[in-house]
Amino acid sequence: MSLKPIRDEIDTIDEQIIELFKRRMECSKRVAQYKLENGMKIFNVERERQVLDGAAQKAGEYGGSARLLFSTIMELSRALQHDMLGSGNDLKNRILGAQKNLPFKSDNVRIACFGAPGAYAHMAAKKVFPNADPKFYSPFKEVFRAIQDGKADFGVVPIENSSAGSVTAVYDLMLKYRFYIAAAADIPVNHCLAAKKGVKPENVKTVYSHEQALSQCSDFLNSRVDVAVKEYVSTAQAAKMVSEGEDISAAAICSEEAANEYGLEIIQRGFQNNPNNTTRFIVIAKNMYIEPDSGKISLCFALPHITGSLYSTLCRFASHGLNLTKIESRPIYGKSFEYMFYLDFAGSTENRDTVELLCALSDELAEFSFLGNYNEK
Repeated sequence: MSLKPIRDEIDTIDEQIIELFKRRMECSKRVAQYKLENGMKIFNVERERQVLDGAAQKAGEYGGSARLLFSTIMELSRALQHDMLGSGNDLKNRILGAQKNLPFKSDNVRIACFGAPGAYAHMAAKKVFPNADPKFYSPFKEVFRAIQDGKADFGVVPIENSSAGSVTAVYDLMLKYRFYIAAAADIPVNHCLAAKKGVKPENVKTVYSHEQALSQCSDFLNSRVDVAVKEYVSTAQAAKMVSEGEDISAAAICSEEAANEYGLEIIQRGFQNNPNNTTRFIVIAKNMYIEPDSGKISLCFALPHITGSLYSTLCRFASHGLNLTKIESRPIYGKSFEYMFYLDFAGSTENRDTVELLCALSDELAEFSFLGNYNEK
């Protein structure tokens, strides 16, 4: 038996589906007009639940697939209605009113930088703002507070590492403060072991560093069973503490810049788990900055307790041809097993369809925040 007759039948059915889909979307336009005239909300949770349950029941053995199909159709229908009703005008106006140029070359810009001089965050700050003289804060929340209190225009904090993963404390602070991301910078991480001059590697009994750096060097540290590992607030501050302390058996895992900054001697290199270790830093601000040709968008949102709600939301991005680059979930404080989602995708607010999608989601999703459209330096 040839496949051709079956494929011909499939083609015929597909043509019928397309015509029916077009009719359904035309009905959605009429629904949108009715909702506009009667002041009704676009998203009707109960109505959608009834439609999905009905589709699953009528489809029999294909019930789960039918629910998925109709969920996608309803997402697209809802997106069409949002476009017609001009949803999210507040967000659209804020995007249009965003400042276009960051003061990269200014020597007057106030930078709050995590850690201490010589830290990897310091390198990121210098990469983005080469003429600025940053002030240093720790822990992470103090960088956010400096911006909140008007002591700094921008803050520089790590958001993820290629080996150790996400910096969850920073994600939680982003969700708390809802600052904008103005830029990002990727910094190669080359850790070294630094101690007071004259100390030999075998004489080191305690190693201090930030928890992320310790994680990135876990293989080396696990091989030194005679060494105690101590978490410290940052890599650079660990180097400073070792330099100023009296314990000659103490060492810090830090950058070469930090070792030089605090007069330590580098006694070992090349021991991090991943030789291509990289940390991504973000530049945060109270004000929205969107440079021309910015290529990454970040946002956060909560989802309703409905089966498939995450999938149906993500399919909206797929329908616009947008490539998701990261999704992170964090528990909502005070709520059991409820989560906020942090999302990165490749896109630009210069694209009208992308802005319309963001505006629709801003009206539809709880706790939605547009966190920025920016470039990586």
